Amino acid sequence: MAYDLTRRGFIAASAAMAASTALPRFAFGQSAAPLSLTAATRVLEINGKAATVYGLINGTGGQGLILDPGQQFRVDLTNSLDVETIIHWHGQMPPNVQDGVPNLPMPLLKTGEMRSFDYAPNPGTHWMHSHVPVQEMNLLAAPLIVRSAADVSADRQEVVMFLHDFSFRPTEEVLAEITGGTAGHDMSAMGTDAKAETDMSGMDMSGGDMSGMDMSGGSMGGMAMDLNDFNFDAYLANDRTLSDPEVVAVEKGGRVRLRIVNAASATTFWIDTGVPARLVAVDGHAIVPMPGTRFGMAMAQRLDIEIDLPGDGAFPVLALREGARERTGLILATTGALVSKIAGMSDAESPAFDTDMAQEMLLQAANPLVARPVDRAHMIMLAGSMQPYLWTIDGQTWDTHKPIIATSGERVELMFHNMSMMGHPMHLHGHAFQVVNINGKAINGAMRDTVYVPPMAMVTVALDAGEAARWMLHCHHMPHLSTGMMTEFAVSA
Repeated sequence: MAYDLTRRGFIAASAAMAASTALPRFAFGQSAAPLSLTAATRVLEINGKAATVYGLINGTGGQGLILDPGQQFRVDLTNSLDVETIIHWHGQMPPNVQDGVPNLPMPLLKTGEMRSFDYAPNPGTHWMHSHVPVQEMNLLAAPLIVRSAADVSADRQEVVMFLHDFSFRPTEEVLAEITGGTAGHDMSAMGTDAKAETDMSGMDMSGGDMSGMDMSGGSMGGMAMDLNDFNFDAYLANDRTLSDPEVVAVEKGGRVRLRIVNAASATTFWIDTGVPARLVAVDGHAIVPMPGTRFGMAMAQRLDIEIDLPGDGAFPVLALREGARERTGLILATTGALVSKIAGMSDAESPAFDTDMAQEMLLQAANPLVARPVDRAHMIMLAGSMQPYLWTIDGQTWDTHKPIIATSGERVELMFHNMSMMGHPMHLHGHAFQVVNINGKAINGAMRDTVYVPPMAMVTVALDAGEAARWMLHCHHMPHLSTGMMTEFAVSA
């Protein structure tokens, strides 16, 4: 069965800052005036049913922002919601006062209030979202793409895939069910059942060919890990499910750069390209290209994947829910290609994501930190349980947290030690860091702002402490964050 393409048809290259999916191959016109961004409600059609959600609407009526190379982030943000809100510019390093955390230091925006932002943005695939968990769960998030000169000059098409998990129920009700311990939880044995299916054959990491590498997470001998807190009603790619996916018009034999953002509140995904591809950036930072057909991403992480299309046809790019059968995605299609229906449920469950960090071990920064002595090191203990539903950092929640301290300019190492049976995507505001050690093995890993720490794992990241201020450090799993799994990275002058 084929999709009816006459209803919505192929999308065109997006207009300036529309950030729908396909990006044009030229720079957008610069504007002296600030860009407009509005937190507002919008109505989606999800599996044939209307749903009122939140959104971040740009001046052309689309979702999100796309900036030219070298363009200043000059934005007037207006809150048109009937609740107070605040927006965090995830992956960016604005002055702390513009970072977008409630009352740290700026208060939430009241209904009808406008606030201006002005800073030099970092290039790459980033996003923006409310820093109020129930609001992010209600889709108050959007892409924030900052293009480089190389992006503009490259002979390729850019496509954004923005992922969400979604419930028709009020997000406050969903969050209460999860944190109250009454939601069902998916479990997985952390033995050979956790085998990841990332295809990395033919890869040269300068230390030898790692094709055929065993990706099993066998270090835990059958211990049960918790994967999914809640079975959402739908999993979305660019606000749509596979019952009516976005179909992106592409050129025969052309090159596509997929900019994928996992904006889900509590879902990790595997990205299945279906055809040979290469991962070229994570969290907006270039890596040594890594070939494959399946790549995983935890909540808040981003992947840039390049595909050289093999010719005419329809090429689905699917996001597979970790440890489950649900999937979403979009379809790249050349003119006249037959686009067949794709079920929203796969035949088999996808594996748990990167339980032994085999994928993360293979990532190498294209532009690593400059080597220098470490001035300060911290071990950060991650813990918690499903019953009672409580997640902590160093044994504390936000109300009783003890800051992790540093001095501006210091080289700092943070070693995350996860003693729980659930993975934690740990995000640090205002900084980029490099993954330098996994389970005791030193690596020259990727630059990131969000690192996934699997159950019973140890991950060390290195960074240079920035502006003297209070910067948030937290798990980006929204139910975990809501129970207080947050501390601060307190930088002094």
